[in-house]
Amino acid sequence: MLDSLRKAHYNVTGYSNRLQMTRSKASSITIRDVARHAGVSVATVSRFINQTATVSPEVAARVQATMTELRFVPHASAQRLATHKTNALGLLVENLHDYFSPMFTGIESVTTTAGFDLLISSSHHKEFPVTLGPHNTDGLLVFWGSLSEASLMHACDLHFPIVLIHQSPPRELAIPCVTVENKAASMRLVDHLIERHGRRRIVYLRGPDDNEDSYWREMGYREALAAHGLPFDPQLVAAGNYERAVAEAATCQLLRAGVAFDAVFGADDETALGALSALRSAGRRVPQDVSVVGFDDQRMSAYLTPPLTTVRAPTEEVGRRAAQQLVNLVRQKPVEPLILLPTELVIRQSCGCGSEG
Repeated sequence: MLDSLRKAHYNVTGYSNRLQMTRSKASSITIRDVARHAGVSVATVSRFINQTATVSPEVAARVQATMTELRFVPHASAQRLATHKTNALGLLVENLHDYFSPMFTGIESVTTTAGFDLLISSSHHKEFPVTLGPHNTDGLLVFWGSLSEASLMHACDLHFPIVLIHQSPPRELAIPCVTVENKAASMRLVDHLIERHGRRRIVYLRGPDDNEDSYWREMGYREALAAHGLPFDPQLVAAGNYERAVAEAATCQLLRAGVAFDAVFGADDETALGALSALRSAGRRVPQDVSVVGFDDQRMSAYLTPPLTTVRAPTEEVGRRAAQQLVNLVRQKPVEPLILLPTELVIRQSCGCGSEG
């Protein structure tokens, strides 16, 4: 037996109506039922559900209220067939590590609000992923180093929406990019070591060779040295690769080789942590003997011993802005070719501040 439904009253932007109908299973409610009770055409309801065309705010509110009242849930597969959309976005990364946690938070805050599922893949192959391609997602977020130039060109040939994170597109490809300001912040960081703490032999532990962030951080390092009349010494630059173990080994090698240095600038906080470990094992005091600084301001950085002086990068905001760019691309809305987010210096004790005397 069918039960009688409760009466519902609502008033949306000047529109009011009373709905009364017999309760049935949600699956028995059709788009025609929604159209009839909302007083609009089936085509209008379809446009609202599938977002294939704009409807007025008043009509949109009326249709949404009716769908809620009737407990109508659009059939996902039918939507996909009607719109040729998957309602899913992809995120491709080469490696998963601590840096991604706040970035994921930013990405998901946008994709969830926009009604998209988020599919994540980690790959070392740098090839265009079938699992995150046009048949499974409506667009793709690509973290630096995850796709080769040939794969990016292939995606563009398919007119598949892509947004790059921390990576500029090849010159001939018009792919939006979201990244952070690196060079000026690195200059300020090295300036601080020189001017405030009198450091003159500063090691730079760079990231991977193809990483743009590391390149610009090194340019800031070099320009700060030049601005203070300090020569660039290739012996003071080594590979850290954004990996704690690699940075620790590189610092140990410098110590074993007898290279004199009084500060270490790690290209990211993981690199700085590796340097801290090597210096501690060698009996070098931080910051009394050697200052250590990093970049990114990861969550653990404030809790190290000593707390790490670093550059705060707005990682969560990078995720938000990149995801919004991709949503805009998928919905054929305007996007910005480049979003460059500001960074800020975070002074703690590992450089020497707060530990003098």
